[in-house]
Parts: sequence; C-alpha cells; structure tokens
Amino acid sequence: MNSIVERLKEVRNSIASACLQSNRRPESVQLLAVSKTKPADKIRELYLAGQRHFGENYLQEALEKQQELADLSDLVWHFIGPIQSNKTRDIAANFSWVQSIDRLKIARRLNDQRATDSVPLNILIQINIDDEKSKAGIHPEQLPAFAADLQEFPQLTLRGLMTLPAADASSAQQQRSLQAMQRLYSELASQYPTVDTLSMGMSNDLEAAINAGSTMVRIGTALFGARDKKGVTNDNASA
Repeated sequence: MNSIVERLKEVRNSIASACLQSNRRPESVQLLAVSKTKPADKIRELYLAGQRHFGENYLQEALEKQQELADLSDLVWHFIGPIQSNKTRDIAANFSWVQSIDRLKIARRLNDQRATDSVPLNILIQINIDDEKSKAGIHPEQLPAFAADLQEFPQLTLRGLMTLPAADASSAQQQRSLQAMQRLYSELASQYPTVDTLSMGMSNDLEAAINAGSTMVRIGTALFGARDKKGVTNDNASA
C-alpha cells in the first residue's frame, strides 16, 4: 500500500491532470485534506509534505487534534460538518473556515462569538443542489436573500459556496448539478468581491468537479483510506 505522502502526490497529480484537461492552472484548485476520524500523526505527515488545509466534521475530535498539533502554527482548519448551536463558540474560536453555513441563526452566533481582534471567519454557504431531504444546505433560490443577510455580520467574510451532489446520481445528473453550482457561484462572485471559492468535488468526482469550475476539492478517502467507523454517522460532508 502506498504511503500517505505518496497518496498526496497522486491526488495532486490528479488535480493537475484534471486542470490540464479543463484548460485551468493547477494552482487554481485548492486541496482540502478531510482528516475527520484520522489521527493527528497522519495530519503531521501530510503537513511535512506541504499540505496546510485540513477539514474536520466533529468538533471535540478536531479540538483534540488542534491541541496536539499546536506547534504547527500555519495549519488552516476548516469546519465542514453540521453545526449545533452549542458548538458555535468553539468553532468561532478555533477555525479559520466554516463551509457548512445554511442557517442565519448559526451565522449570527459565529459572528457574535468570533473575537473582534481576530480576522473574520471565512464562510461558505452550503447549497442542497439536488434537494435531498437527508442533506443540509439551503435551496438555490434562497441564495440571493441569504447572502445579502450575511453582509450584516462584520466578523464573517463570505468566500463562496459548498455542495455535496447526490452520491447515487447518474453521470449526466451529476454534471447538471455541478454546472448549476458553477452558475450560482459565478452570479454570487459578480455581486460580492470577497467570493472566490467553490468547494465541490471529493475522491470519487474530483475530475468532474474541476471540469465544472470547482476551486476547492475535499479529499479524504484517496488520502487517508477508508474512514473509521465513527465517521459513518451524522456525516454531512464526506469525501
């Protein structure tokens, strides 16, 4: 089995290849390593190989890893899972990005609990592009009003959109969903100068997502292998 560093190289090569096929620069796509349920020593290995952005779903697990890796001061932590109201204070204090914003109440709590002497929290609005009842996210038609409401929060910076297309969709349906996200993103970016991130694409649809304009792919399985059992439940941002 390849080492985690070798798998990182393979993922980077896949990103570069997909970008080449789409006439894009490889550096236009950010790799987010989804490290939920994986130990801190694996994160450290990837860090030493040059990876800086890591995504976590489970708050307590993430806080423990952050403490263990506190010597790595330039790690960038993304919270990518569902957010409960009683978790917002720790998320606001310990993450640089939140990719799963779909409720104004949660956005307000994150804003109010982000220290005023900290840089604003980067946020992505989660879109339920395929209208799946089992997934979080706002509906596309709600986006204009929701994005406008977020502008009242000075400790949040709207950076773009995140989605999880239906896992069992046909290739044609997947492509339609990804292209619909790209159109939503382009419209949003034309209105808000801070918007520069479209987070979509995981281990099984990386190439299609990049072809559709993704600027950030969330990769877990291709880097770390199959996730541990505790990551199976309450999983709203798998990779």
